[in-house]
Amino acid sequence: MMRLMAPQREHAVCHTAKRVVMRTCGCSRPEGDENLTIAQGLRGRFLFSLTAPRRFDPAGMRHYTRPGPRHNARNDDPGLGGVRAAGYSRHLMVIDAIDVYWVRIPLAFVWKTSYADQHVTDTILVRMQSGPHHAWGESCPPYIPSYSSEHTLGTFHTVREHMAPRIVGRDLRTAQDLLDRIDFVRGNQFARAALEIAWWVLEAKRHGVPLHVALGGKGDAVAVGADFGIQDSLDILMSQIQGAIDAGFPRIKLKFRPGWDLDMVAAVRSTFPDFTFHVDCNAAYTLADVELFRALDRYRLAMIEQPLADDGMSLVSHAELQKRIATPVCIDESGHSLAHVRAAIALGSCKVVNIKMARVGGLAASRAIQALCAEHGIPCWVGGMLESAIGGAICVELATLPNFTYPADIFPSSYFYAHDLGKPEIVLSGRGEVATSRVPGIAQEPDPDLLARWTVEHASFRAKA
Repeated sequence: MMRLMAPQREHAVCHTAKRVVMRTCGCSRPEGDENLTIAQGLRGRFLFSLTAPRRFDPAGMRHYTRPGPRHNARNDDPGLGGVRAAGYSRHLMVIDAIDVYWVRIPLAFVWKTSYADQHVTDTILVRMQSGPHHAWGESCPPYIPSYSSEHTLGTFHTVREHMAPRIVGRDLRTAQDLLDRIDFVRGNQFARAALEIAWWVLEAKRHGVPLHVALGGKGDAVAVGADFGIQDSLDILMSQIQGAIDAGFPRIKLKFRPGWDLDMVAAVRSTFPDFTFHVDCNAAYTLADVELFRALDRYRLAMIEQPLADDGMSLVSHAELQKRIATPVCIDESGHSLAHVRAAIALGSCKVVNIKMARVGGLAASRAIQALCAEHGIPCWVGGMLESAIGGAICVELATLPNFTYPADIFPSSYFYAHDLGKPEIVLSGRGEVATSRVPGIAQEPDPDLLARWTVEHASFRAKA
């Protein structure tokens, strides 16, 4: 059972220093670029500021800036999607300020999956400012590193220590400009996405267009589905499914784990013979369970989401499973990036791809993945990580791109939260659909009182005056 409590700490970072001296261990590390300085207190142990050689890591090894592989977006990424095509100029976009918040939001009920029983959502919010404009983005890594190797504490640390200092004070006119500044960090897609997503919302606001227009999407609303975790009884599950069907949701996802698997699906299909269902295994199985998945073929599921463990052989194993069953396999946890999805397509690992914007490193990567899949006739859909209304609204905007053809994992705020951190809350605009933004960027921002109450840690970065 995952009950999470932590003391609240705040880190105020005033950027005028070249390096931080760690008094406890005597080593040094860079906090940013030559135009920044830092005065930082962390648990009262480290302090502030010496002029230093450029960019040393904690072990004293030099880091030299280089372009690096552009693995998070297509090489022809236009920066502002449809807006650039519409003729907007790409004038200066200096990032004047960044605030990073680790926030813990209470759930309205216990969310049960094959990973854990979850009582709260830990998430990372980023506020980014350029001139008079500011915007909020969200990346929602799990608190426990079970969904992936990334987790909330690690993501907050990576953004605070290694990424945000290289972004603040810089002129970043495209998403790729930002990604290039942090390309020296390997992996850490949730951390990368935290900044890149905020950049996209900020850029859309600066140009006065909704985020989906900036991304190149179209539409007044997107279709969304209903999801149900592990329940205490089949009767409870059947009642929930009936309620979702009555509310007009076009499909339902069922969490699937050992002990809540084949018999559950058989009962659901016998009760609802014609409705669209799929199961989400959250990587709980191996190829030794192939007969279980063959048995699912008779139930005409839309897909089996991430059936196998996300290990070093994941894409190969999923390819072998897909050869041996008729039901489409959908990758989720194994689709870490555009490169991973390209490999999955080459291997035949899946027939459907779930795209979670933070898992793949941001919105540019999400856009590129859905376009690549379209070229190969593979449909995509937008997944969720129990984001607040801020992240949920951004997912809505992403889901307007043309190859997102299966209803998204985007939920009304009231489903997971008695009080959503983001305001206005996400609501259904029709039966099984959520409206896209009608304002520049997105409408959602955190409620100030709830943000103050639920913040675990906060780091603030300001460009040198």
